[in-house]
Amino acid sequence: MRMNSGLIERLGGLRDIVLAASLAAIGIALAATPDAKAMSRIKDLAAIEGVRENQLVGYGLVTGLNGTGDTLNNCPMTRQSMQAMMERLGVNTRGANIRTANIAAVMVTANLPAFSTQGTRLDVTVSALCDAKSLQGATLLATPLLGADGEVYAVAQGSLAISGFAAEGEAARITRGVPTVGRIANGALIEREVDFQLNKLQNLRLALRNPDLTTARRIAAAINDFLGADTAEPTDPSTVVVQVPRAFPGNMVRLLTEVEQLRVEPDQKARVMIDERSGIIVMGKDVRVSQVAVAQGNLTVTITEQPEVSQPEPFSRGQTVVVPRTGVRVDTDDKKKLAIVRDSVSLRELVDGLNALGVGPRDLISILQAIKAAGALQADIEVM
Repeated sequence: MRMNSGLIERLGGLRDIVLAASLAAIGIALAATPDAKAMSRIKDLAAIEGVRENQLVGYGLVTGLNGTGDTLNNCPMTRQSMQAMMERLGVNTRGANIRTANIAAVMVTANLPAFSTQGTRLDVTVSALCDAKSLQGATLLATPLLGADGEVYAVAQGSLAISGFAAEGEAARITRGVPTVGRIANGALIEREVDFQLNKLQNLRLALRNPDLTTARRIAAAINDFLGADTAEPTDPSTVVVQVPRAFPGNMVRLLTEVEQLRVEPDQKARVMIDERSGIIVMGKDVRVSQVAVAQGNLTVTITEQPEVSQPEPFSRGQTVVVPRTGVRVDTDDKKKLAIVRDSVSLRELVDGLNALGVGPRDLISILQAIKAAGALQADIEVM
């Protein structure tokens, strides 16, 4: 069957129009889509309320130390704990003069993961409590680990792994790392579970790790777009409440796995973090500076003392004296010039401009504080 040539031409033209429109739509979508590198998963931006670790702590004894344990005369709690332990084992040591340095009192800490089941194991950290010099070669005796409610959730026991060491002689001593802290991998056995039924929740509360109004609103919008209903609503800068939709009845795990993979571009406040003790400065990407002139220079005064000895002439009645010789040098650092920082410069331009002045971290802290005091820095300065 033959087709009319005019019809073929019209179809070809229509195809070109549709193709051009499709390419234009793709270009608009690509232009409107945020940079994928700047977007993060909700899983990385917020935590689910109730799904968290619980801290455990316990007090116990370690044995097997090679003379590096507690001094019983200086550590009465070690002596009392050892006597109580021996009595539970049927050995009476009350009133006996015990002299041993192979035992030490320790604190045992661990984190109980969310939804941990009875019989599973977790890692524990053991640290000396009194004057033990090293826990090398120690074995932790059965130690109950308590939660904030005073209940026992796990029992720890095992051999310690120490990363540091200490060695000494009569006139010298060397210490590498911290020999009084050790770790036991899979050293605690969980005995009690935390009662938390996730599937029975009627709503979820997402807690933002970095509270921000814009980020909370974007998270809620992303969840609503995915579920096709207004089920998520930010209640404050750090909380987003999600009502469980009808499509996920009693299946909270499925809902969470779908929601936590959604990507959102987080917003952050323009902020400059300063640690004056170490000279560390961290600036956010949205830090802006209005046009301002900056000069950096120091007045350095150097004083040197080179005393000289003056002796009398031979066969004279003079005395030998020390004559002071003082040298003073003043450096005004005239090479430092006044530089102008342009209006609304970016973070990279600000750093490059200050580096061009030869500004060190310590001087940079003072310059940023002075720019903030002048009202030219559009960011908050927080001193750690």
